[in-house]
Amino acid sequence: MDYNHIVRSILVGFHYFFLLFTVLIVGSYIILAFLSSKETKRYLKKNSFVNHKDLISSRIAPSISIIAPAYNESLNIVENVRSLLSTHYVNYDVIIVNDGSKDDSLEKLIIAYDLERVEYLIDYKVPTQDLRAGVFKSKNPAFDKLIVVDKENGGKADALNCGINISQSRYIACIDVDCLLLEDSLQRMVKPFLEYTDRKVIASGGVIRIANSCKIENGKLLQVNFPDKWLERAQILEYLRSFLLGRMAWARLNGLLVISGAFGLFDKEIAIQVGGYDTKTVGEDMEIIVRMRKYMEEQNLKYKVAYIPDPLCWTEAPDNRKIIISQRNRWTRGTIETLKMHRKIALNPKYRILGLLSFPYWFIFERMAPLIEVTGMLYFIFLYFYQELSWSFVVGLFLLAYLFSLLFSFVAIFTEEFTYHQYEKKGIGIKLVLTVFLEPLILHPLVLYAAIRGNYDYYFNKNKKWGVMVRKGLSKTE
Repeated sequence: MDYNHIVRSILVGFHYFFLLFTVLIVGSYIILAFLSSKETKRYLKKNSFVNHKDLISSRIAPSISIIAPAYNESLNIVENVRSLLSTHYVNYDVIIVNDGSKDDSLEKLIIAYDLERVEYLIDYKVPTQDLRAGVFKSKNPAFDKLIVVDKENGGKADALNCGINISQSRYIACIDVDCLLLEDSLQRMVKPFLEYTDRKVIASGGVIRIANSCKIENGKLLQVNFPDKWLERAQILEYLRSFLLGRMAWARLNGLLVISGAFGLFDKEIAIQVGGYDTKTVGEDMEIIVRMRKYMEEQNLKYKVAYIPDPLCWTEAPDNRKIIISQRNRWTRGTIETLKMHRKIALNPKYRILGLLSFPYWFIFERMAPLIEVTGMLYFIFLYFYQELSWSFVVGLFLLAYLFSLLFSFVAIFTEEFTYHQYEKKGIGIKLVLTVFLEPLILHPLVLYAAIRGNYDYYFNKNKKWGVMVRKGLSKTE
């Protein structure tokens, strides 16, 4: 048996595999960028003359409950709630679910908003942990839209389910309590629910921006600044690519599988029909969208998951390597859990776009991509010792990958510049360009490492849950 021939055949197979994967992922990014630009232009043209104030003032605007889970948020809870109460939408309430906090979050809310415990009829359509201190409302009419619920700790998904049970509104806006909503966020997010008559909109999401170093006072964004730390800058660029070039394209295809847990609007009836948020996964934001879509496909109902390119929500991003790795580890495990739980969708014609396009894409280019990338690195190391390596080929390949990464990032920056132009201050443009060149070397290695750790933890560390996510709060930064 000619073992050298067998080894060379295997190596040739690896060559073609990595070439095919590279062509597919580059091609998919180009297609997504093209579709995203088309969808963004369509949205801007369609909404250029829309007066969102009509939705603000209309008493027949659909009711919305903003549900914000809170756990040990004492440092910023009062300011964060003030921000959520500052929206200009007319028909809404804010439900703060204190999920078994061990600090004085509840006490601070009681003092700041003059809260008192009230008897409240709760329709337990979704199972949750028991209440602790109960339900609170303000004695001050100025805060009549605020509801505070104190319950036993059950995690973010359980807290959101509690908010669903408390809510009496038609729609639910699920949000991280430390996120900053712009004043017209709700009317922009609810608009797709009103304008589609041939299908049911089950959820809508919006662009999430990073608020690190921005100037914020009294729950309002006054000035958009660019952070000094390179890790924060790199995440801004990553968010621009993800939201402006990725999710907009999937929204056009009606194949979106995830809406950021930081801010999303949902049809409460459908959310209840599918059983609310799954408390057994760390990727509850993705899992509920997949489950809602799966339900609509199985009921053979026309539906849409909408996406808004407007920067509606600003959130705090991790500012150190440890927290970034912990966050991305959890995202990886959440993706693995969701795809595994709903694997019957994969390549199943019954689920149309969901099964034939969205699910395979997420599996190959989100779930498997980090593993394939690391395998490729190990493969090159093997070739080096096997003396089959052409360094000109290696340099050319890595240079090509690097240049494509730069190109894709520049497209994201140009899209931002010619649409919403949030980074207006002098000098930010140069900093963004420098970030484009350094981001593949600063952030990508951390994300890749976190993804590998996430795979390891999923299979070999079953007790690992959310992980560490320490926030410093959205401060008043000049």
